[in-house]
Amino acid sequence: MLVDLAGGWNPMLGRLAWSQIPYDNPILAPLFVAVVIGAILVLGLITYYGKWTYLWKEWLTTVDHKKLGVMYILIGLVMLFRGFIDGLMIRTQQAWAVGPHSSGVFGATHGYLTPFHFGQVYSAHGVIMILLAATPLLVGFMNIIVPIQIGARDMAYPYLNALGLWFTAAAGALIMISLFVGDFAHNGWFGYAPIFELQYSPGVGVDYWIWTMELLALGTTLGGINILATIIKMRAPGMTWGRLPIFVWASIASNVIALTSFPALQVALALVAADRYLGAHFFTAGLGGNLMLYTNLFWIWGHPEVYFVILPAFGMMSEIFPTFSEKPLFGYMTMVLASMAIAGVSWLVWLHHFFTMGAGPYVNSAFSVATMLVGIPTGVKVFNWAFTMYRGRLTFNAAMLWAIGALFLLLVGGLTGMMLAVPAINYMVHNSVFVVAHFHSMLLTIVYAIFASVIYWFPKVFGFKLNEFWAKTMFWLFSAGTVLVFVPMYMLGFMGMTRRLDYVFNTAWHPYLLVMEFGIVVYTLSVLAFFALLYVSVRDHASNQVGADAWGTSRSLEWLTHSPVPFYNFAVLPHINARDEVAWRRDNGIDHVQPDHYEDIHMPNNTGVAIVLGGLTFVLGFALVWRIWWLCAFSLLAIIALVIYRSFKGDPGYIITAAELEQMEKAAMRREAGIGKQQHRVGGGVLGEAIAYERSDLPPLASQPSSSVGLDHHRS
Repeated sequence: MLVDLAGGWNPMLGRLAWSQIPYDNPILAPLFVAVVIGAILVLGLITYYGKWTYLWKEWLTTVDHKKLGVMYILIGLVMLFRGFIDGLMIRTQQAWAVGPHSSGVFGATHGYLTPFHFGQVYSAHGVIMILLAATPLLVGFMNIIVPIQIGARDMAYPYLNALGLWFTAAAGALIMISLFVGDFAHNGWFGYAPIFELQYSPGVGVDYWIWTMELLALGTTLGGINILATIIKMRAPGMTWGRLPIFVWASIASNVIALTSFPALQVALALVAADRYLGAHFFTAGLGGNLMLYTNLFWIWGHPEVYFVILPAFGMMSEIFPTFSEKPLFGYMTMVLASMAIAGVSWLVWLHHFFTMGAGPYVNSAFSVATMLVGIPTGVKVFNWAFTMYRGRLTFNAAMLWAIGALFLLLVGGLTGMMLAVPAINYMVHNSVFVVAHFHSMLLTIVYAIFASVIYWFPKVFGFKLNEFWAKTMFWLFSAGTVLVFVPMYMLGFMGMTRRLDYVFNTAWHPYLLVMEFGIVVYTLSVLAFFALLYVSVRDHASNQVGADAWGTSRSLEWLTHSPVPFYNFAVLPHINARDEVAWRRDNGIDHVQPDHYEDIHMPNNTGVAIVLGGLTFVLGFALVWRIWWLCAFSLLAIIALVIYRSFKGDPGYIITAAELEQMEKAAMRREAGIGKQQHRVGGGVLGEAIAYERSDLPPLASQPSSSVGLDHHRS
């Protein structure tokens, strides 16, 4: 035991004891029983249908970037649901616990949550929604789409890709187990110094928070390295920097932020851990530390991280709007520059999170101006999207509706962000629910873009479209819930309601809180619509199958390969002739040209090492939380030994022969021919220097294409 601990410690179990399991909690005990029953049911069904071998070989040990991306998205959706439940609990508590005469149950004086439990729910909601829902969802899409959009067969480091996934899964498991073993932090998702110090938070909640975020930061950093290396080194022939899809550029900007900002978070959390475990005093003002040091370190990561999650959403919107406007993206180069400008300016604005700390007018003014600068490249993007849709042949399917919803929420969040960038306004609404409403407007921009992308790219990954009726039903219910929850929240912010209130003293706020509670009910209906969407789509999948180009108006390279994408992505790497390669091929009548011959290709083997390392990191995190030192040593030594074993063993991979490739390609082409849903737009001939695949011989015709849409002849 390195520091004095309240509540006892023993060498075998550390701080863990039966009293740490809330078996008498009227909320958590039934939930624990439901989770156990659900887990037994799922495991029983897997065993009954004999799917363990399939799961192990095809999913749990895979290094295929598409399957890893799907698992990232599944983790994100599960945690999004968990975070939504936390939000429902927060809204219900505040709508219930209003005024001095409000009733209380389950041991609460007002409402149904005690202040300590409410603080845990509030803290977990923030951590989950930002780091375990939005981040895995976006990383999942980058995993799936980026390699296909640049014409690569996989990520640069497939094994590292699997490691990043399982570290993220370990972090998710750690925060989920905090529900039933011990407690989670109650000091907000970003922490407050010195509240997170051991003398003020003697339980294990802050420790769960530290190691969950450390594991997430590690997994995200590994993913950032991989995606950047993939884009830089693995582009198909002809895929110059000037021809990269905007989603790829957004991924570059986002992962540059990830690589440079997440280490700052890891350092900040390591210093908090040093205070709690080693008796250091980095953040205790009375013993030589500095309270504001933590706040600066956290938000040096925290605000760039906001752009880390918003930039991929911008990239998604930049892919969807041109497809359903049947036009190329307006202002390609300005969109690229805007993405990189946002990534750069993101490092200059962190102090606007604490304008009220007393830094002085000159410091506040500098950060106020820097914050307003973000509006310039963001405004460029908004106008470019508007001009892309202007006079386009718009198709208002579900994906387009979700993307347009993201655009409207971005305008709301951006305009209120400009208000908060003014120190005088910030002083008035700081720490109020107005700030919470603004932040949720930005995060919901991401959620809307994610659901738009789920609908848009789902047929590329699984080979069939999602049901339009239920996707649109979910959109309208979700949008109604958004208005009902966050418009009153903006109003309450101006009325002086602060955040993190487990008891609402002002009865004049009650009508607004009831409207917000009704909004949560509507949100719940949208969740049910999402489950209906999945069920109906899977049930009717045979009638909704698609070919390579699911939408008929797609533009970027991922729509050239088969749907669903084979594990090798491209049998022969395509030659890139234009910025919107698929649109260019469609316009020139070569979208169905096949390679003239195949060659053997090398692919990486699956590995179980990554999931075992993920499990060991979970054990290490759990042991650190409870200070079980022998288990810490065992898991750490096992991790080191496994990493060394893997480094010596390596992965020789395997070869897919040309004959096997040809056979699989013919089967995929027969499937697509049978569907008969591809839309053809054949132009007036093939360009004189058109190349579909390397070594491919297309007849050089002198006639020009019937349309110049998507053309980019000059190689940069």
